[in-house]
Amino acid sequence: MSQATARILQSGMRLPPLPTIRELVKLYKLQARKQLSQNFLMDERLTDKIVKSAGRIDANDIVLEVGPGPGGITRSILRRQPERLMLVEKDQRFGETLQLLKECASPLNIQVDMYYEDILRFNLEQHIPDTSQRLHLIGNLPFAISTRLLINWYEDLAARRGAFRRNDTCMTLTFQKEVAERICAPVGGEQRCRLSVMSQIWTEPVLKFIIPGKAFVPKPQVDVGVVKVIPLKRPKTHLPFPLVERVVRHIFSMRQKYCRRGYGTLFPPEDREEVTQKLFQRADVQDTLRSFELSVEQCLRLAEVYEEYVKAHPEVASYDYRAPKNAEVL
Repeated sequence: MSQATARILQSGMRLPPLPTIRELVKLYKLQARKQLSQNFLMDERLTDKIVKSAGRIDANDIVLEVGPGPGGITRSILRRQPERLMLVEKDQRFGETLQLLKECASPLNIQVDMYYEDILRFNLEQHIPDTSQRLHLIGNLPFAISTRLLINWYEDLAARRGAFRRNDTCMTLTFQKEVAERICAPVGGEQRCRLSVMSQIWTEPVLKFIIPGKAFVPKPQVDVGVVKVIPLKRPKTHLPFPLVERVVRHIFSMRQKYCRRGYGTLFPPEDREEVTQKLFQRADVQDTLRSFELSVEQCLRLAEVYEEYVKAHPEVASYDYRAPKNAEVL
C-alpha cells in the first residue's frame, strides 16, 4: 500500500464522487484550442500513472501543475494529498472546472491556488518565498512551449533560483514522443541533439512511458512521452549557463558534419581553422567526431577552453557568424 493511500485511509477522507473529465468537458462546452497546443487527457488511469511517475508526494509537499486544463491530472494529484497545489493555467475557460476541484479538495485541507498566467512568465519565488517545503513540477505541457520552458528551467536550475532553490525539485512532464526521446538520448543515439546534452549536464532525465496519441482529445498526430527529470546533486559544470548553451548550440548546428565545423562558427573566419584546431587539442577532443558522438564531458571541455579563449579575446564573445558581413560598418 502506498503512503498516499495509507494517509487517505487513516484520515477517512477522500475526494467526493465527481463527473468524469469527459463529462465536465461536455457540460461546460470546453474545446481544445489549437493555437494554445491543447490536448485533453481523459483517461484517469493514465493521469494517475503520470502522477505516480513523480514519485513520493508527502503531506507537507507543494505541487505546481502546469496547464491543468479541465483538471484530469489535477484530480490525480489531489488524491496524493499534498499540502498545497498550485495550478498555473493561461486559459481562463477552465476556471469553473478547476474551481469545482478546489471546493472538493477543501475537506482534505489541501490548499489549492489558481493562477491564470503564462508559465513562461510566472514568478514562482513571489508565490513560494521560502524553501522549507519540497516542490514537484508536473504537467501535460503544450507542445508549442515545452522545449522553451524546459530550457528556461535548466537555466533556473543552474542558477539555483525559482523552483530550484532546493536541489530536490523534480519535473514530471509530457512531451511529443520524439522530444522525450531526444531529452534522454545517449551518446551516439539517433535522437542525440543539443537538448540531450543540455538535459544531461544538470539532470538525469528518465523516459517513464509512452502515451498513444489516441488517448488525447483532440488526437495529436504524434504519441506522447512522459519524462521525469531529476536534478543532479552535483551538476557536471559550474560554467555560466548562457556560455554552455551557446557552445552546445554551435556544436550541434551541423549535426551530420565533423563537430569542428559547428564549433568553428563561434570564431571569426580570419583565424577560425587555427583557433578551432588549437582548442580541440587543448580540450583533448577528437575533431572528426560527429556532434551526436560527443559525450557531455567532451562538450563541457570544449566549453571550458572556449571560456578561456574568450577571456583572452573578449571581442569573440559577441561574434555572430550569421550576422550580415557589413553589420560592423552599420
